Amino acid sequence: MSDTSHPRKPGLIRHLPLICIALVAAIGAFTLRDYLNFQTLADNREALLAFRDSNYVATAVVFVLAYMAVVAFSLPGASIMTLTGGFLFATFPGALFNVIGATLGAVGIFLAARWGLGARLAAKMDTSQGAIKKIKEGIDENQWSMLFLMRLVPAVPFFVANLVPALVGVPLGRYVISTFLGIIPGAVVYTSVGAGLGEVFDRGETPDLGIIFEPAILLPILGLCALAALPIVLKAVRGKKGL
Repeated sequence: MSDTSHPRKPGLIRHLPLICIALVAAIGAFTLRDYLNFQTLADNREALLAFRDSNYVATAVVFVLAYMAVVAFSLPGASIMTLTGGFLFATFPGALFNVIGATLGAVGIFLAARWGLGARLAAKMDTSQGAIKKIKEGIDENQWSMLFLMRLVPAVPFFVANLVPALVGVPLGRYVISTFLGIIPGAVVYTSVGAGLGEVFDRGETPDLGIIFEPAILLPILGLCALAALPIVLKAVRGKKGL
């Protein structure tokens, strides 16, 4: 009995962080969606500003930790958190606090996924054949470009960009750097929207979260995407010439 039970324990322990994240995410989806929203921020604006004015450092620390938890456990309200960062701390240092909190949370889910699934899945992909192996090889050959593209392209869900690198064996340091730098453009845009929420509240309106798709904002981000994709294009061109 003891011989057969031991092999199961390491596997359960290895998957425990992912199980905890899934449970908290499921609970949060039902219990927090009515609280982490724009109306809650509007209703508590005066109390939040008063607390910030009296406890600036504590507010900043609590905010970063709260943002980290929202991202790490895939809780609803990441956009509201970004707006709140701008509302409480202005575009700067609000954008910095947002980026730090989001990066720490992304690292948490990255480590949980890599510990639970990543190493084994990456090994299986290395030994696989066909399309799966080609995808893995493509990511390995262009890791920096792919990581930045996943962060810069607005259409890629943040949760997906957190998990995929863990499942294909991306080094932690490379993941942290690309996450921190790659989310800065979007964070600055939404933080600046949050910085103007006072006027939005006074007018009784809601912020325009689709602002990132405005040409004046989207085009520079797409330019960064093109820059990130340039090494991939150059490798493909050189490869064809070599053939």
